[in-house]
Amino acid sequence: MRSVTDLPHPVKEEQHVRIPVSDGIRLSARIWRPVSSDEEPVPAVLEAIPYRKGDLTSVRDSVHHPYMAGHGYACVRLDLRGTGESEGVLLDEYLETEQRDAEDVLAWLAEQPWCNGRLGMMGISWGAFAALQVAARRPPGLDAIAISSFTDDRYADDMHYMGGCMLSDNLAEAGTMFAYATCPPDPALVGERWRDMWLERLESSGPWVAEWLRHQRRDDYWRHASVCEDYTSVECAVLASSGWADGYSNAVTRLLEHLTSPRKGLIGPWSHKFPHLGEPGPAIGYLQEVVRWWDRWLKDADNGADDGPVLRTWMQESVPPSTSYEERPGRWVGEEEWPSPRIERVRHPLVPHRIAAFDESAAESVLSVQSPLSVGQFAGKWASYNAPPDLPYDQREEDGGSLVFDSDELTERLEILGSPSVELELSVSEPVAMVAARLSDVAPDGRATRVSYGLLNLTRREGQDEPEPLEPGRRYRVQVQLNGVAQAFPPGHRVRLSLSTSYWPLAWPPPKPVRMKVHGGLSSLTLPVRPLDGSDAADARPFGEPEGAAPIATSRRRPPEQRWEVSRDLVGYNSALEIVKDSGVTHYEDINLDVGRRAYERYTSVADDFSSVRGESTWTMTFSRDTWETRTVTSTELSSTEDAFLLHATLDAYEGARRVFSRNWSLAFPRDLV
Repeated sequence: MRSVTDLPHPVKEEQHVRIPVSDGIRLSARIWRPVSSDEEPVPAVLEAIPYRKGDLTSVRDSVHHPYMAGHGYACVRLDLRGTGESEGVLLDEYLETEQRDAEDVLAWLAEQPWCNGRLGMMGISWGAFAALQVAARRPPGLDAIAISSFTDDRYADDMHYMGGCMLSDNLAEAGTMFAYATCPPDPALVGERWRDMWLERLESSGPWVAEWLRHQRRDDYWRHASVCEDYTSVECAVLASSGWADGYSNAVTRLLEHLTSPRKGLIGPWSHKFPHLGEPGPAIGYLQEVVRWWDRWLKDADNGADDGPVLRTWMQESVPPSTSYEERPGRWVGEEEWPSPRIERVRHPLVPHRIAAFDESAAESVLSVQSPLSVGQFAGKWASYNAPPDLPYDQREEDGGSLVFDSDELTERLEILGSPSVELELSVSEPVAMVAARLSDVAPDGRATRVSYGLLNLTRREGQDEPEPLEPGRRYRVQVQLNGVAQAFPPGHRVRLSLSTSYWPLAWPPPKPVRMKVHGGLSSLTLPVRPLDGSDAADARPFGEPEGAAPIATSRRRPPEQRWEVSRDLVGYNSALEIVKDSGVTHYEDINLDVGRRAYERYTSVADDFSSVRGESTWTMTFSRDTWETRTVTSTELSSTEDAFLLHATLDAYEGARRVFSRNWSLAFPRDLV
């Protein structure tokens, strides 16, 4: 990425600005703004996240916010209450308190002499969630948001549950936030209060997954801050982006379909990263696009930012299976409206082990499968970060425990854009069951690259808020929605659909093994086919190269480590997935601070014993400067019986070599048809 040092406006920075909110708590913000804003007020842009502006996001922030400030904006990076140097405690994600805090901060910004009252919000992941959720509350002055990797539906399309199946990311994200919510503030900024603030956080903390396990179906807990409950509540302009390798690829097109406010969608080949940092590449000049968006909606510039296709996306070419890609070959395409009238949904009947042609007659048949727990070990991560390599690998081994349907060899190129779906006539042997549907691109040499997938907890077949147990042996008709994708299948390849009754460890398995019977002829795969007419609206204006401000200086005290290992013991029949994400120790030269961060995840099972599955997430966070040194170690373990989820968690905090806090949790939660 190109570093830009010659910006239109000189920039000033305030490292630690205390902003009061309505209950008396003071939140900490870092602010970059044009020097000229002292005399000529400018719009303000807020990013509100819990990831520590002083250190852990400071490199990224130093690239983004000074760049936008240099283009005439006051950019504000806010630590949520209970994180970084902000007072209070952080108890859960997306609470009403968090949204009220953001409204208070926006009101405070609008009143500052250097702000003209025009406001925007931006972010990726949590920051994007926050911006969209606050936009739905319509605070005065909030005219535009720019969001990446987000959802509008906290239950059905987030890292907790997918199709009513509990994801292992439910545990992994809980482990992440258990670690972040228990970090101390920086004494250099808050003074001697740091220890009291830290102890308040430790005393109030706990494993967030406990709350998420109390809500295993769609209820008011998940409806809160889910914008899909009322799309009309969003009235500001929305620039929405994500990547096909990310778990959050679906919300962009839903916003394009349901919002009535000005909106643009952008979906690249990326994992869970900003588009200008996009991996797999190609990355794009996203910050330039964001500045154009602000200029249009916060400065009323007639710059064409709202012209052109409503959706621009990367049409991915076929690639061999790999857990990581530096670049995905393809091209940018565009659609003038979404849903696009150019996309034809083509239904293909499923016949024994074949995906039939759309016009082929199909007699009824019955196929059955009972998948082993090993199906899913090469599924990759729900939301890929591309570090360590975490994309799905060759699907042939997964297919060995699945029902497989292949198309005939393609005689011409096929492009799909949108969400494939599978309609199944089926019966199962147990009252709680799931189905995983995977769509793959099969090369002539047999290698199978997963293109998309979907999950459905069959007890949620009629809805996610009132699940019903299945009657063993009874036939049901269900639909499984797969993740959206833009994918080309070349001539000579085949399209493959694979169905399994487990997908561990990406998704928690049902209480018992399940045999599923699928009725061919009455079941089908529907593909969203894009015409091959060469009319790609996206060709009108190419994206610029990635650029940003020069990052702050850091150095390595200890190198990072990354691992993603699958192992099987053929004596005890133990299987394990072990993940190490160790950032090493980074020295932040501007504040003379050393920060270490290490995450370890382990998911295990024994043979096909569905009661043996277990997940573990352990984090170690260290902070040190001169004689000041702290360390927190958080661990969360989740297992299950046929009737309950069992949670055990520990928290230990150290100042120097002395342990200053320790707490254990052991909790059980009844399984709610999960």
